[in-house]
Amino acid sequence: MKHFTSVHDIGDLKIALEKAKQVKENPFADQHLGKNKTLMLIFFNSSLRTRLSTQKAGINLGMNVIVLDINQGAWKLETERGVIMDGDKPEHILEAIPVMGAYCDIIGVRSFAQFQNKSDDYNETILNQFIQYSGKPVFSMESATRHPLQSFADLITIEEYKKTARPKVVLTWAPHPKALPQAVPNSFAEWMNATDYEFVITHPEGYELEEEFVGNARVEYNQDKAFADADFIYAKNWSAYQDPNYGKVISMDKSWTVDTRKMALTNNAYFMHCLPVRRNMIVTDDVIESPQSIVIPEAANRVVSAQTVLKEILASL
Repeated sequence: MKHFTSVHDIGDLKIALEKAKQVKENPFADQHLGKNKTLMLIFFNSSLRTRLSTQKAGINLGMNVIVLDINQGAWKLETERGVIMDGDKPEHILEAIPVMGAYCDIIGVRSFAQFQNKSDDYNETILNQFIQYSGKPVFSMESATRHPLQSFADLITIEEYKKTARPKVVLTWAPHPKALPQAVPNSFAEWMNATDYEFVITHPEGYELEEEFVGNARVEYNQDKAFADADFIYAKNWSAYQDPNYGKVISMDKSWTVDTRKMALTNNAYFMHCLPVRRNMIVTDDVIESPQSIVIPEAANRVVSAQTVLKEILASL
């Protein structure tokens, strides 16, 4: 594996899941791969699980780990080509990227959608510049359009908890006070479409995702109907994708909050969320604290997904 930005880079899912199982069973078995190798993690945006889990994954593999927060302790970076740099950004990303590449063997990048230019976001301008100019393998720790390490961990978790070979998995929109990217729902949908699960996406009208990510999923605008007989409920907010409302909050309808009444419509479904979660906006306290909530095991599997990907990249160096 040279780069990792989506489900398309992971190969056969059954093989990937088996490799993840091996990593989980023996997390220190491959330290020889990372010996004397340096992992650089670059954050343009805040993080808790991604930062900690990916650091832990690198350490498990015997790697040295460097973490760079672009917003704290680094020069502000200009990302646009052709601008006159007479403002508050003293360094251009086109110089910064190859310098970073000179200091490490693998680069992880976390850079959210900016909601300023839809084309720039969906063309993955920042992530692709790292791939083009760093000279090193690059993996996404969440980009403008996808969060593949999260989605891989989600898949691992579903496989561990499913009670039937072909579970019904529902991705549901839920309200949030801020405009959030479509990366997590896009990515989750992409990975679910790569399985043989029954997959449903439910959201209010106006929150349709890009068709590429919706894929073969059934889209249902009635949340209660979508929840019926579900085995897994994956709750997540996202802002509008369709123009002219791209990146905007067009509804805060709290009737979409996941509560016990809605969970009672399911087949005793497990509740999932990538975290952090706004309690009593996305999900009520009693649901996220219930025995059916698997958000903590899901978060723990972030180490497994990251380590599985890093192991594959290291093996290709």
